[in-house]
Amino acid sequence: MKKVDITVLGPGCPNCIRLETMCREAIKNIDVEASINKITDHEKIADHGVYLTPGLIINEKLVLSGKMPTLATLENWIKTAAKE
Repeated sequence: MKKVDITVLGPGCPNCIRLETMCREAIKNIDVEASINKITDHEKIADHGVYLTPGLIINEKLVLSGKMPTLATLENWIKTAAKE
């Protein structure tokens, strides 16, 4: 499995913080090597095509915008990305 690059996009609202926490929990649960980055600048968030936060990019692919995933869904996305 390859290392997964995760980017959380959001200005720091409660859901954005929760999404980052969930990403860390998912990585621990499925034992995948990953890095987590955050983008909080509104212009840079918009540059990624995200206008509703939180947003989530996994291995340079936008997978979420404007809503929260379940932990199981998040784990599945990360596992899939690690296999690609």
